[in-house]
Amino acid sequence: MIRSDATFGDTFPFAPHFTAAPGFQMHYVDEGPRDGEVVLCLHGEPTWGYLFRHLIATLSQTHRVVAPDHMGFGKSETPPDRSYWLQDHIDNLERFVLALELSGITLVMHDFGGPVGMGFAARHPDRIRRIISVNAPTPFGQSDLLERVTANAAHSPWFQWIMKASADGSLEPVLGQLGYNILSTLKLNGFENNTIVTDTWLAAYGAPFATPADCLGAIGWAKGFATGAHRFEIPDPAADRAIRAKPALAIWGEADRTLQAEHFLPLFSTIFPTGAVKRVVAAGHYSLEDAPEAIVVLIWDFIR
Repeated sequence: MIRSDATFGDTFPFAPHFTAAPGFQMHYVDEGPRDGEVVLCLHGEPTWGYLFRHLIATLSQTHRVVAPDHMGFGKSETPPDRSYWLQDHIDNLERFVLALELSGITLVMHDFGGPVGMGFAARHPDRIRRIISVNAPTPFGQSDLLERVTANAAHSPWFQWIMKASADGSLEPVLGQLGYNILSTLKLNGFENNTIVTDTWLAAYGAPFATPADCLGAIGWAKGFATGAHRFEIPDPAADRAIRAKPALAIWGEADRTLQAEHFLPLFSTIFPTGAVKRVVAAGHYSLEDAPEAIVVLIWDFIR
């Protein structure tokens, strides 16, 4: 488990905050003016708030930037007696946001942060101001959601591995050693800029998974897909209308092999037909690592 004050060579120099509101010690970054407009950053698999470090440093000059680590990830606790399905993460986020009394939220979502964030938006559309997807699915009751997820999985090395590993019993042993195989796992999902890989970078992404007991979050997200345990939140008609009216932006690293644009950008455009779509050609799944400067500018311009 990461020390709460770990900064990884000052690449993550943000004060740690914790709340027990979701029923475990949930870590979060809370930077910028407390009366500033809220930007809520939601990471995915198998990352944590470190993914947003460049965005936090820039936006916190003018905005209140909040970046929680999901249960079982980053500096958050990994309770041994909890389940780690999508619906659990939505519940946790709901309790977190209500405890911090956050409103007027600009959601910035990556990877499974998308389903978690959209699930929260379905429950509390009145608290959302804008939606920003960065290589993140935006499931919101679309009729072709399952069809698109299935089609993507057929061509995604990551999801192909999950299904094979779940079938042959290797999923939990392999993901239980993420502290050692974090680089190969991240590379399978896809980043294009190999120059980012340093000892400090590897330590930041590997440290949360020091023991198999620390890997329950990463295991749960993969296992939930393989077993069909994840449950997407379905908005009621009022929430559906409210969220469709929000300003929205999709940023997509086009080299993403895990969540391919052809399958997931149509989900975004169905909900946000006038939403802006920005493609980042040289970036992969972890586009916030591949092209942080470009993405920070896109988000900054959109929020302004």
